[in-house]
Formats: sequence, structure tokens, C-alpha cells
Amino acid sequence: MFRWKATAAALAVVALTLSGCAATDDSTNTASPSLVISTIIAPNSFSTTQAEWGNRSLFYQSVYDTLLLQTAEGTIEPFLATSYTYNSDNTVLTLAIRDDVNFTDGTHLTAGIVKQNLDRFKSGGGPYSTDLLNVASVDAPDDKTIVITLSQPDPAMVSYLAKEAGLVESPATFDAADAATNPIGSGPYVLDTASTVTGTSYVFTKNPKYWNPDLQHYDKLTIKVISDPTAAVNAIKAGEANAVRLPNSLNFPEVEAAGWSLNLNELDFEGLLLLDRAGTQNPALADVRVRQAINYAIDRPGLLQALQQGNGDVTTQVFKATSAAYDPALDNAYPFDTSKAKALLAQAGYANGLTISMPSTVVLGATSFSIIAQQLADVGITVQYTDTAPENYISDMVAPKYPAVFMALEQNPDWQLIQFMLSPTATFNPFKSSDATTEELISAIQHGDTATQAAKAKELNTYIVDQAWFAPFFRVKSSFASDAQTSVTVMPTNASPAIYDFKPKG
Repeated sequence: MFRWKATAAALAVVALTLSGCAATDDSTNTASPSLVISTIIAPNSFSTTQAEWGNRSLFYQSVYDTLLLQTAEGTIEPFLATSYTYNSDNTVLTLAIRDDVNFTDGTHLTAGIVKQNLDRFKSGGGPYSTDLLNVASVDAPDDKTIVITLSQPDPAMVSYLAKEAGLVESPATFDAADAATNPIGSGPYVLDTASTVTGTSYVFTKNPKYWNPDLQHYDKLTIKVISDPTAAVNAIKAGEANAVRLPNSLNFPEVEAAGWSLNLNELDFEGLLLLDRAGTQNPALADVRVRQAINYAIDRPGLLQALQQGNGDVTTQVFKATSAAYDPALDNAYPFDTSKAKALLAQAGYANGLTISMPSTVVLGATSFSIIAQQLADVGITVQYTDTAPENYISDMVAPKYPAVFMALEQNPDWQLIQFMLSPTATFNPFKSSDATTEELISAIQHGDTATQAAKAKELNTYIVDQAWFAPFFRVKSSFASDAQTSVTVMPTNASPAIYDFKPKG
């Protein structure tokens, strides 16, 4: 359900003490010498205006703090902001800013600097700048107070402030020529630019004056970028890392045989994003029968076994099983039926087939792309792939350069997912698809009471499944494997654990 409609008093959160941060239960600050993490993608830029979360969040959390903190328990807690409260109609959000924080260049954190960061993020043209679309103004009436006035209620706002939109960097980086590679934040670590190889390996040292030392579990941190699944498993076997993001579940037995733990969460769905629903680049996709045919062409149980060794659940909906919008019946709305797929294509005027261009990338596995192409070819749809560097896959997708893409995306809470994938301003709705039905339902969800929100979310889910906005395959179990010396607590709402939730065992 949407919990944001609670009263302003209920939303007020008490300040964190330095020893009582929700992200850690450590009673002492005993840091281990070093931690090596392997993840699947590098940041395009350390500039906070260009920040992305998901698999890139570790890089940003290492050097920056966020205004609020998203915990492994699924809650949003204070962080750089010691408390936050909404007014009665959820259009004014007030945050109290800490007065004991300095950036690593010595600059003292003030509400004025926070305002500058928020304004820059909204206007910076980054991939997630629409997080702050509903922000009408940001004011800093004094050094310790931020007042965010919304043009309309946004149930996901506090979540955004615990992720990319809430990152705060030093003013010294605002116009710096090296802002993309030399971040200056107030976070637990400092990027060692001399030891870092951009795109390959990033080295961080402990921030000696960090305001919350209980979150610094290591003296040195290295984040390696390993996109290829086989290379990731080889790094595990060779002991070249302490924690490794696994791109898929095919190698789970090998990982466990190496003595590593699998830290799992069912977070993402994998499938096709049929983005060009108006036929701007590919006219065929404007016909709902073509999009439905693509859904019927997919052998979901077969794909789950081939690509994930059965580790997951087949689905044809993008909303998560714990959401108000979820409907179990929609997990099998499009059973595998090549005859029906061909018939729909013929009805749409494509009896002789059609061609769709899509990107491909090593991160999601070569096998995935070849099997998808084969299943679509079996009903007369030819896929033309363009191989894309991992760091450009998302940016090319949202440009948008392609009418359809294969992707793994987070199944966020209802309103967050709407803002993430469905609304005409959503990052993963780059063609700005919209119609009268989705507009009416999204507005009702945004402004309605709890019962209305739940009912309308279900209607919206049913509608986009019927209209085949996507062709989901399955919900997958994301994994961050860890060695015997390392404890990892996964996040319920992010592909990567928080950097604070990697801890030495013992």
C-alpha cells in the first residue's frame, strides 16, 4: 500500500545519534583493512546531477551522503537531514539539516548548499532529473532548514531523497572541469584518483573526518567493474574480491562450491520494454496486436530455466507481488502460443513478418539475446541487434535510440514504479507514452485516499498488461555473493546493497 498518506506528525522522524544510525548495529567502530567489491557497471560520471542508482549506487554512496537513508529493512530514515515532515496535504516537505557535517575539502554543510544541489539536480538534465519534476521550489530559510514545495503530491519524494536526487556534493565541484572524475562529498570514503582506473577499478580511502564513523567498516575500498558473468565467477574462484554482483543465477552452484554465500533478493523483472508504443521509430509497435504477439511468442518457463536455472517466477506484469497493484492472474496473461502470435501479426498486417532493432550488451549475457531473437524469429519477427558498451546501454535506451530493449528493471513500490516506468515523464518511458486511460488512473492514484490508490493501481496494472506496454519474462533473484570473511545485507528496493551494509565477519 501507499504509506505516504500518513499524517504529518506520523511522518516526523527523530534525529539519529552518531552511534545509533539505522544502517548499522555495530557497538564499536572496528574497521578491517580493505574490502574489494565487484559490480557489473561503472558510473558514467561522479557528478551528482548525472547520478544513477541501481547497480551504480555503490560508487555514489562511497563518496557522498544522501539527505535521507534507505535501509535494508525497507524504511526511509534521517541522514544528512535529521528529520522530515510533510504538511497536511503532502505538498510541503520540511527537512532539518545536520550542523556537524563537512565535505572532504573542508566546506561546512549548510541548507543553502543543499538547496543548490537540489536545484542543480532538477535542472541538470541527468537521467533521473525527473525525480524532482513535482518540485515547484526549494527554499533555505536558515542554515539548518530546507523547505521543498511541491506543485502536486509526490508519494515517492522521500524515496528519491534517499537515492540519486538526495546526493549532496561540495560547491567546489559545481563548475569544476574534473567534476565527472574527482568527486568531493561528505561520504565515508574519498576517491583515490591516482590509483583509480576509470571504467575498470575505483579505489577509495577512509574519510578520516567522517561525521558518522560507525558506518566506516573498512580502511580501504576497491570497486572493480566486471560485466561478464564468466569473469565474475572466475574472480570468485581466484579470490580476487570479497563480494561480487552476479549478473545472473546460472553459476550459483559454482559460487557455493567455492565456499561463498549467496545473498538473494527477488527485486528485478527481466523482459522486453516495448517502448515505442506510438510507432515513432517502428510503426508496427503502434499496433497493440503486434505488442501482444510479442508476448505470446515468449516461452517464459523455458527462458527462466535456460537463463536463470529456474531461479525466479514467470510473470507478465511489472508490478511486484507485494504491491497493491499486483494481480496473480496477470502472471500468466500471455501463455506461450506461437500460433496465436502469428495470427495476431497477420491481423495487424504483418503476415510476412517485421524487423525490430534492439541493443545488446555483455552485462545481460549473450545467451539471453540469442534466445530472445530465436523465439521472436519463430513467429516472424526479426531482431537486429546493435552491440552496446555496458556503460552506454541505459543512456542509449532512454535517449531513445531503440523502439524496444531487453532489460532487467527494479519492481518498485507502486507509485515509484509509475514514476519510473509508466508516467509520460518517467525515465523508462522515453517516448513519453500516454493515453486518456493511463492519465486518469495515474491522477487518481496520486490524489486519492488509500483505498482508491489500491483499486486504481490494480486497474492501471491490468490495463498496461492488456495493452502490452511490456513483455516481462520473469522475476529474478538478484544476488550479491560474499566470501567467508564478509557479511552482506541486501536491499529490498535496490539491485546493490548499501555500501554501509558490507561488513567484516567476526
